[in-house]
Amino acid sequence: MNQTYQEAIENSNIVSRTDTNGIITFVNDEFCKISGFTKEELLGKNHNIVRHPDVPKENFTTLWQTILNKKPYKTTVKNLCKDGSTIYLNTTITPILDESNDIKEFIAIRYDVTEEVNLKKNLEIKDKELKLLNQTLEEKVQKQTAQLLKLNQTLEHRVQEEIAKNEEKQKLLFWQSKMASLGQMIANIAHQWRQPLTELTLTLFNMKKETSKNNIKKSNLYYDESLKIINNMSKTIDDFSNFFNPNKEKEFFFLENAINEALFITKKMLEKESISIYSNLENIKVFGISNELSQVIINLLQNSKEAFSNKNNKEVKIDISKKNKFAIIEYSDNAGGVKEELLEKIFEPYFTTKHQSNGTGLGLFMSKMILEQSLNAEIIVKNFCDGLKFEIIIPMEK
Repeated sequence: MNQTYQEAIENSNIVSRTDTNGIITFVNDEFCKISGFTKEELLGKNHNIVRHPDVPKENFTTLWQTILNKKPYKTTVKNLCKDGSTIYLNTTITPILDESNDIKEFIAIRYDVTEEVNLKKNLEIKDKELKLLNQTLEEKVQKQTAQLLKLNQTLEHRVQEEIAKNEEKQKLLFWQSKMASLGQMIANIAHQWRQPLTELTLTLFNMKKETSKNNIKKSNLYYDESLKIINNMSKTIDDFSNFFNPNKEKEFFFLENAINEALFITKKMLEKESISIYSNLENIKVFGISNELSQVIINLLQNSKEAFSNKNNKEVKIDISKKNKFAIIEYSDNAGGVKEELLEKIFEPYFTTKHQSNGTGLGLFMSKMILEQSLNAEIIVKNFCDGLKFEIIIPMEK
């Protein structure tokens, strides 16, 4: 019966025996297989032949004090294989006593935990990387917040300059419209972040689940996916910060780029409202401020969204063409248009066909001002098919 137990232990574990001086007197096949040494290379040698140089000497002092006191010693040992690789073994060393109760030899029974130890180390590394990434993201957000505060101060300064140049009513209109525009842009930022935040939450949950299963491959895939989502969110901050830059000067720019910028910023809002965009954008350069034109397009899109209400088939068409020395932007929707008698009032301040809670009536007034001042452009409107058509006429020369 004892022979059967011994064979069972030796066949399922990594076993060695040493004398009281630590000289190896027996190793089983599993010991040779995992260490890379043959029995001939191990028998008669001191057990420190597999000792890893990184293990502190104090560990062995504790080990010998324990087993010489005739007590078993349990630990996870870091060993060095013959080929120089490292393995980790959960080890129990037990003193074997003779009939006189003296120590006759020591028997060590081990099992391999290298994969578990390496997994734990990898998880610790990933945890440090995530903490560093989180810290970096926090620093970037703080930096961008500081820039936005500075930008707000610059915006206030610009408003004060406008106050000095215009009459009191004109100043108030400009300020109110800027605040309304800023509110729309903040709403668009929220739209841009809501979906990736949901994706990030789900990805981190999946990474945690796969880590608990010791599935390193899938855990790493979810980790890389998390990094990609966070980096895209960080880029969104940069994009919006650049868009709000108040120090842009007039320059030649492509109309296509300014319109695509507006469509990118309002992308989530358009998707949520199921608004289809059809565009034919010719590559035409004009002179002015690119992001000011983008703000006009954003305002037109916002107005269309409000006008669509519960309409099922929501369409917006944006075309660019040129005629003589002018670039023409045609913007049209199928939101129903307005009564003909109201068309001539549509660019007046505080005029609105919406309920008071849905708008101030300053959007189109400010759009007209921006186009005139930033692009020397003209905007006209008419009912067209089942909606409104705006034509923005911009000179292509400086």
